[in-house]
Amino acid sequence: MRAVAYRKSLPISDAASLEDVELPVPSPVPRDLLVRVEAVSVNPVDVKVRAGDDPGGSPKVLGYDAAGVVAAVGRGVTLFDVGDEVYYAGSIARPGTNAQFHVVDERIVGRKPGTLSFAQAAALPLTTITAWETLFDRFRLASDSRGTLLVLGAAGGVGSMVVQLARTLTDLTVVGTASRPESSEWALGLGAHHVVNHHDLVANVRAVAPDGVDYVFSPKTGGQIEAFAELLRPGGHITAIDEPEGLELLPLKSKSIGFHWELMFTRALYETDDMIAQHDLLERVAGLVDAGTIRTTLTTELGPIEAATLRRAHEMVESGRMVGKVVIAGF
Repeated sequence: MRAVAYRKSLPISDAASLEDVELPVPSPVPRDLLVRVEAVSVNPVDVKVRAGDDPGGSPKVLGYDAAGVVAAVGRGVTLFDVGDEVYYAGSIARPGTNAQFHVVDERIVGRKPGTLSFAQAAALPLTTITAWETLFDRFRLASDSRGTLLVLGAAGGVGSMVVQLARTLTDLTVVGTASRPESSEWALGLGAHHVVNHHDLVANVRAVAPDGVDYVFSPKTGGQIEAFAELLRPGGHITAIDEPEGLELLPLKSKSIGFHWELMFTRALYETDDMIAQHDLLERVAGLVDAGTIRTTLTTELGPIEAATLRRAHEMVESGRMVGKVVIAGF
């Protein structure tokens, strides 16, 4: 099968940073689906792994988000049949989705929203799972939860889904941050009640939430803890998805502020007893999409799925200026 891989950690400007390769079609093990991949998206984790995990000359396939069609099933599969259209985010511990065929555990797969194209669906899984787990596993919110949620990077991939899910499934007031007119407009269009510039964060958030906030979603936490401590009410919560070095949390203590990590790969990495929760939430979100309540975050569609196109997509993600998601469709 055709695939895109890298053999050495190189700058994305280097033609060898991602290469077209031929690999054997993988075989599904028990509970696996073999999926014919129709579309993939690129996330910051793709860039991070490519830059920091040198495979030493062996081809390593990246890619986590995918949408496609079930081509075969492994022993014990009960949730899907051959021919089903699916979407999912895969596992960081297994080969990636940038290939014609991919194997994935059925417990982290959902049926593709019927109203979306494969490209539109491929934009959603990783960011949807991250946003859902942030809101409902880390913050433990419910449909009647009230208060104020601050979403840093509200126009980014995960931020876009945090905004939508919080507006749709809770009673929270949602305050997003954005620094450009187009990103501010995007976040407001997704349902944010207010969007403020992240520069001078405390003053700008206080202007729309003078009593402070109850929850903070943070994709960029380094250097922000003191600002969060000032903005959060006593007993508030932060969920971070980045890995800042030397993070000092002591400023949170006097207000008894809770700090949480979110990694959407945890369930798949450890095959937790509740691993199927990711299947369930993807199914729930597919229903919300088909009902017109949640929308895709696809903003740029490229093609075909080959090294040159993926290098361009990685460059876009590395720029840090993405609004929504970039998707690559078709082999």
